[in-house]
Amino acid sequence: MQLEYSFIIPVFNRPDEIRELLESMKELDFDGSFEIVIVEDGSSISSEEVLEDFKDKLNISYYYKENTGPGDSRNYGMKLAKGNYFLILDSDVILPKNYLQEVDSFLSTNYYDCFGGPDAAHESFTDLQKAINYSMTSLLTTGGIRGSKQAVNKFQPRSFNMGLSKKAFLESGGFGLIHPGEDPDLALRLLKEGFKTILIPKAVVFHKRRIDWNKFYTQVNKFGMVRPILNSWHPQSAKITFWFPTLFISGFVFAVILWLLGFSFLIWLYLLYFLIIGIDAGIKNKSGYIGIAAIIATFIQFLGYGVGFLNSIWKLKFLKMQPQEAFPTLFFTNEN
Repeated sequence: MQLEYSFIIPVFNRPDEIRELLESMKELDFDGSFEIVIVEDGSSISSEEVLEDFKDKLNISYYYKENTGPGDSRNYGMKLAKGNYFLILDSDVILPKNYLQEVDSFLSTNYYDCFGGPDAAHESFTDLQKAINYSMTSLLTTGGIRGSKQAVNKFQPRSFNMGLSKKAFLESGGFGLIHPGEDPDLALRLLKEGFKTILIPKAVVFHKRRIDWNKFYTQVNKFGMVRPILNSWHPQSAKITFWFPTLFISGFVFAVILWLLGFSFLIWLYLLYFLIIGIDAGIKNKSGYIGIAAIIATFIQFLGYGVGFLNSIWKLKFLKMQPQEAFPTLFFTNEN
């Protein structure tokens, strides 16, 4: 099968990010053609004017719709796309020159209907963005993206860097209306329906993520809320490791209480762990400041996720609430 690629990019009030992404796509090393489908998800700050600067350099289709969330916007774009294989990106990524070549080379010899790729920090990113990237991708904080070989071969792609065949999209119906969490939900549904997913290690994107501590906390807190919902929808996906951030933060509080009572052994273990995080992040980024910021990012990540996870467990398991009732802000309404 000849693969014809369509990039699908939802955007919400981020024209500057779209400009950076399109600048990087202009430099892609790829012999074939591809189209770019940008879906403006009810933005009040339009990206349309930015696209005018690229209309003679890239094959771009632009659509505006009412705000129904990123998942539904991706579905909207895939319905209108001309290709038979969709490359789904967030607006806050930058592509290295070899991205599409790596994807095409892999799929041409190892075809999968769905794939995901890693993310990294670009040298132009701020120190804060680099610290957050470390906390979200490091083996010492999240176990790393690759995990075991089984995890790689049943990888749950994230929508900042995801590939999906037209066939898989049509048979699955695409993304749901929950956000965040729409991407692992789709991946788990695809696996149930017999499609295979994979990690393409060389299909790396540079992902900016959140740009301040408050936004980062809000993001990871939502991740924590969503996980028990996904576990209830897909019980086979539940793992004991999802409890780790909650247990980590609970243990930290207990360690502080013991320290105040004169027992310092446990708090020293936590301090040793954070010291290792700081040293590792500092060495990898060649910056002591980023090392310190990575400690803060790691703590915020565990705190936000752990609190959100526990809150969700309480409402879903003990109060017996339905997900939409417990967390209405996590769900969009499809009006298209």
